[in-house]
Amino acid sequence: MKRAIVTGASGVIGGAIVRRLCADGIHVIAHSNNNPAACETLVAQIRAGNGSAETVRFDVCDSELAKQCLERLLEDGPIQIVVNNAGIHSDAVMPGMTTAQWSRVIDVSLHGFFHVTQPLLMPMIRTRWGRVISISSVAAIIGNRGQVNYAAAKAGIHGATRSLALEVASRGVTANVVAPGIIESDMSDRTFTAEAIKNLVPMQRAGKPDEVAALVGFLASEDAGYISGQVIGINGALG
Repeated sequence: MKRAIVTGASGVIGGAIVRRLCADGIHVIAHSNNNPAACETLVAQIRAGNGSAETVRFDVCDSELAKQCLERLLEDGPIQIVVNNAGIHSDAVMPGMTTAQWSRVIDVSLHGFFHVTQPLLMPMIRTRWGRVISISSVAAIIGNRGQVNYAAAKAGIHGATRSLALEVASRGVTANVVAPGIIESDMSDRTFTAEAIKNLVPMQRAGKPDEVAALVGFLASEDAGYISGQVIGINGALG
């Protein structure tokens, strides 16, 4: 059974990805930092349905702690699927953005990508099969007011992923980015009215977390073995 780790699994999209990968017969390590109870509940539900999952908790910004936790997980074998989903918002227009707002968003999304992915690569490469899938945002492609920090962090992952794809292509490992637009969640409900979504999104609706998870599930599958170095939007034609 292949093993996967999904960071930020306590969120709506992360949880949907965990459920999808488990449904595909993968053992999933559901990661959280600030909301471990949500991951525990998710894993309990998956196990009740005969799925295979476990939880892990650490701050992706803490390189040493992340490395220690990942090394413990690797004692049970390589982790061949990495889904970098952890990310935060701290929105402000740039003239009013603080250094703390800039740094924390960069730390979680971009540094977290490195802190989680890098320790897992060599064990993955030795198996001659792997998938690195990072969740970005349409903001990194077309920009968004008040999200200079978030767009910069996610756009950094685009460049890193394309470079990583070149480095591991001959080893049976792929690296791709999924860039969602407006996806149904408590946050999007607070940010956008139904009318605003109709006016903004050509498909006139928000995406569903399960639709993002379906794309991730495909990229994690054998069928996606020739897709690498790509940034794939899932945004209702917004981007």
